[in-house]
Amino acid sequence: MIIKIVICLLLGYVFGCFSTGYLVGKLKKVDIRKYGSGNSGTTNALRTLGPKAGAITLIGDMLKAIIPILFVRLVFFKNDDINQLLALYTGLGVVLGHNYPIWLGFKGGKGIAATGGAMAAFDPWIIPFGLFLFVGSVAITRYVSVGSLLASVLFPVWIYIKYPNDLHMLIVALLFMASAFLKHRSNIKRLFHGTENKLGQRVKLENKE
Repeated sequence: MIIKIVICLLLGYVFGCFSTGYLVGKLKKVDIRKYGSGNSGTTNALRTLGPKAGAITLIGDMLKAIIPILFVRLVFFKNDDINQLLALYTGLGVVLGHNYPIWLGFKGGKGIAATGGAMAAFDPWIIPFGLFLFVGSVAITRYVSVGSLLASVLFPVWIYIKYPNDLHMLIVALLFMASAFLKHRSNIKRLFHGTENKLGQRVKLENKE
């Protein structure tokens, strides 16, 4: 089992290293990691490059989680008894690759879009609940970080409800949540101090590469 888990983590990591926001920015001659929050995720792409770039980044970052998970579930380990667990590990690998891409000096995003893609590929039934929670909380608070953190909490809750006797899967789901909170440390501090950026705020690009 350990070898299979390692394979899935590595597969996910390779896909996760595809930094959509960074590549979209480079097409516009902008390294978005030098602006805004300093990461290459969806929110910073939106604030730095606009809605179109933000949408492309969101879709790309979700797909890079969905594709390897579907391969694991439907091709590589289709008939394996721990198929679902391996899918979770693949998604976790994607999040790690997204957050710490080796080719960008381990400086990536915060993993929320990748986590969303992993959740959707793992169990499509979670999509309406996740969307309602994310969109609702952002609409009310105007803070993307709040919606992101709440969505990450949904994953282990979902696993606990649907697989109450599978501690291993719950632990992996908790790792997704822990990663989200770890990467949002600065956001959480700003939320407590009332200085967090709200949805719609843009970043001024003074100098393009």
